[in-house]
Amino acid sequence: MNIEYFQAEKTTTHSLPMPNESNQPIVSVVIPTRNRPQIVVRGAKSALSQTLQSIEVIVIVDGPDRETVDALSQIDDPRLRVIELPKNLGPSGARNTGVREAKGTWIAFLDDDDQWFPEKLERQLELGNNSHYNFPVVVSRFVSVTPKGEFICPRRLPKPSEPLSEYLFVRKSFFKGDGCIQTSTIFVKKDLMEKMPLEEKFYRHEDWEWLLRVSAMEGVGIEFVPEAMAIWHSEMGINRLSNINDWKYSLDWIRSIRNLVTPKAYSGFVATIVSPSASSVGDWKAFFPLLWEVIRWGKLQPMNIFLYLTMWLIPPQVRQQVRSVLSKKAKT
Repeated sequence: MNIEYFQAEKTTTHSLPMPNESNQPIVSVVIPTRNRPQIVVRGAKSALSQTLQSIEVIVIVDGPDRETVDALSQIDDPRLRVIELPKNLGPSGARNTGVREAKGTWIAFLDDDDQWFPEKLERQLELGNNSHYNFPVVVSRFVSVTPKGEFICPRRLPKPSEPLSEYLFVRKSFFKGDGCIQTSTIFVKKDLMEKMPLEEKFYRHEDWEWLLRVSAMEGVGIEFVPEAMAIWHSEMGINRLSNINDWKYSLDWIRSIRNLVTPKAYSGFVATIVSPSASSVGDWKAFFPLLWEVIRWGKLQPMNIFLYLTMWLIPPQVRQQVRSVLSKKAKT
């Protein structure tokens, strides 16, 4: 394992030589982490267990964290590199650092608390190499592990002419996960990441912002592996930024990128992502301002109004019970 310590003035590298070091890896896996040693070890091992062998796994320890570095040092694989940053940069800054250090032609992102199925990188590399896009963004379905069970997401793939923002934010049913792209499934050329790095000022929704920004570039297109290739752990008790309830941040975020989304998508985001966060903390003062946000800046859809009222007027436990019943009926 290679361990690199990033200092303010210089970089000190403590490394073990990689076999066939002249042969550059095809794929560089980038895993940001901080203060979760056992969880990141699980994720790193799933990356190192890929059927595609020509890879490197770069774990970016986002700030001083000796326990995590020590835990990763127990993995005996020369393809693993651990870079410990002198200060916390946040998820986007950590991932951008990993991209800059990457030696591979392709970049694959993996959140530290997620896992991959063994053929994930091999399947995505094949699809990427055969894509008609100059810069394909290859993603896949994933297994969402929740306290209520395991679900395959997304339930549907984008339609050929569907705007990406509408695919991500416009729900067409009562269920979550209709259309989505998860960070741990993103597989992209390093050249594209260098042209268009992640925006480091965002500590949440940064993956969506990046996807929306690059999808507007010439030569960029989304390619989907239709099978589930990753496992997204959303169990209770695991602290992840995507679970932090901060509806005001999410509202400010969607306002700041309004030029990247359609009016339908804007309404959908406010109605189904911002408003549930506000209602879950009982912030009833936000009811009418958020409804006005949906109407003023978005394109009103009957489903958005239905979902908006549902999020506010029906308790989360009841909504979960209804979804569970409807889901079981759909499977029978």
